[in-house]
Amino acid sequence: MTPNTRQTDMKILISNDDGYSAHGIEALVDALAGCGELMVVAPEVNHSGASNSLTLNRPLSVRTSSKGFYIINGTPSDCVHIALTGLLGEKPDLVVSGINNGANMGDDTLYSGTVAAAIEGHLFGIPSIAFSLTSKGWSNLDAAARIARDVVQRQIDMPLKGAPLLNVNIPNLPYDEIKGIQVTRLGKRHPSQPVIPTLNPAGETVYWIGPVGLVQDATEGSDFGAVEQGWVSMTPLRLDLTHENQLTHMSHWLNAPINSTSQVGADDGA
Repeated sequence: MTPNTRQTDMKILISNDDGYSAHGIEALVDALAGCGELMVVAPEVNHSGASNSLTLNRPLSVRTSSKGFYIINGTPSDCVHIALTGLLGEKPDLVVSGINNGANMGDDTLYSGTVAAAIEGHLFGIPSIAFSLTSKGWSNLDAAARIARDVVQRQIDMPLKGAPLLNVNIPNLPYDEIKGIQVTRLGKRHPSQPVIPTLNPAGETVYWIGPVGLVQDATEGSDFGAVEQGWVSMTPLRLDLTHENQLTHMSHWLNAPINSTSQVGADDGA
C-alpha cells in the first residue's frame, strides 16, 4: 500500500477469535465502515487460546451469515489463511483482527487467536493489526472501536513501511478518559497457576487449565504498565524466534570437550 492509495480503494480483511457473532467484531466492522471495502472471514465458534494452529486433519467448510460474513468452522489462522489463499479474489491491503473480549499482552500473545489472525496476514506480507479490549465483558466497547478506527485510519493515511504487525490493547475506559496511545514492549507474567483437577461423569480425573499467572512486569514502557495507567498499548511484533546471542555460544558448546565442566551459553533472557 502506498501513501497515495485512495481510501475507497482499500480492501480490509477482518477476522477474530471470539467467533463471527461476537460483539467485538460487529463493533469493529461498524467502526471501519467507510475506510474501504470490508471483507469479514471469522470462526464459527470461539477459539480463544488457539494460537497459530491450522486445521490439517479435516476439510473446512465456509458459509455466509445474514450480515454477509464468511464463517469457517476452523481457527482464526484457518480463516485468514483460507481467505488469502483462495476464498477472496484479491489480496487485501490490511488485515485487522478483533476486537477481542479480553487483553492480549505480554506472554499472552503467544497463545492468542486474535494475534494469530494478524500474524497470518503478516506472514503473507500484509500489514496486520490485532485489537483487544483489556477487560472482559464489552464495557466501553464503543470507545475501543473508535480507537481501532483511529489506528486504522492512521495506517491508511500514513502507512508504515513493509508489513508491520501491531498488537493493540485498549483499556476499558470511556473514550475521553483514555490518555492516548503509547508504543510499548511486551510485559511479562509469572508462570500460570496450577491446573484444576475434577472428576468427569465416569469418575475419571480430568484437568482444567488454571488461571494465567499474575503480572510480573508492568514497569514503564511495557504494555501492562501503559494500560494500567489508562493508555492504549501498541506493540510492534516480529516473528524471528532465533536467539541471536546464543549462536556463537552454541557453536562453542558443540565444539567443547564432552567432559568439560565449564558452562557455555548466553543468559536465556539476553
